[in-house]
Amino acid sequence: MGKGGGCVPSKKKFPKPTTAAAVSDDDEDNLPQSTAPTTTNAADDSVATTTRTRSFKLFIVFYSMYGHVEGLARRMKRGADSVDGVDAVMYRVPETMSDDVLAKMLAPPKDDSIPVIGSPEDLAGADGFLFGFPTRYGSMAAQMKAFFDSTGQLWREQKLAGKAAGFFVSTGTQGGGQETTAWTAITQLAHHGMLFVPIGYTFGAGMFKMDSIRGGSPYGAGVFAGDGTREPSETELALAEHQGKYMAAMVKRLAQG
Repeated sequence: MGKGGGCVPSKKKFPKPTTAAAVSDDDEDNLPQSTAPTTTNAADDSVATTTRTRSFKLFIVFYSMYGHVEGLARRMKRGADSVDGVDAVMYRVPETMSDDVLAKMLAPPKDDSIPVIGSPEDLAGADGFLFGFPTRYGSMAAQMKAFFDSTGQLWREQKLAGKAAGFFVSTGTQGGGQETTAWTAITQLAHHGMLFVPIGYTFGAGMFKMDSIRGGSPYGAGVFAGDGTREPSETELALAEHQGKYMAAMVKRLAQG
C-alpha cells in the first residue's frame, strides 16, 4: 500500500515468480495484497443465518381434568427445552363441559398460565407434537376427540402431513388402557399423514422395574390417577421428561431433513 494508509496501491514492481517454490519468505512479505472487493451472495448468507438460528416448534397439546396429564406435560416441556434449537409450547384444548358439571366432578380449576389453543389452524405452525389426554374406556377423552374432529380443514389440505407426533396418557386403573388409549389415537395421525413416534424402551432400566406402580408404555408416558387423588410418581414424571427430550430430538432431526 502507498504511504499515508490510503487505498492507492504502491507502484513498486515485483518480479513474478515462475513457480510457487520460487517465492522466498522475504518475497512473500513484499507481495502486494489484492484490493479487489470480496463478493458475497446475500441470499446464501440469509439461508445460512436462518438455518443456524431457526427454532423448531414442538407443541404439547393436552386435555387434563384433574391435573395428571398436565403434570406430565410440564415435565415433557422441561425435557424438550433441554434440546438446543427446540422451543416447546404447551396448549390446552377447549373444554366441552360446563363449569357446573366440572364442579360436580370435583375437577380443580385450570391454570390460566397455560393458554387454550386458539384454533386448530395453529397446529400448522409447529414442527411436531405431543398430544396428551386421559382415557375414556380405552380411548381418548371426548374433549381431545372434539379437538381432533375440528381439524378437518387441516386434513383436507394435508398441512400436518410428514410431521412427527407422540402421545401421553392418564388412566384410572392399571388395566385401564395405558396402551390402547394411545394405540386407538394413532388413527387421527394416519388420516393427517403424520408420523407416530413411540418411545419404545429408550427410557432404559426404568421401563423394566417392577418394584412399584408405574404408568407409561412403549407408546408413550403415562400416569395412573386412581380415583383422581393419586399424584404422578417421580418415575412417571421422569419418563415424561425423557419423552419430551426424545421427541424434541426427533422433531429437530426430521425438520432439518
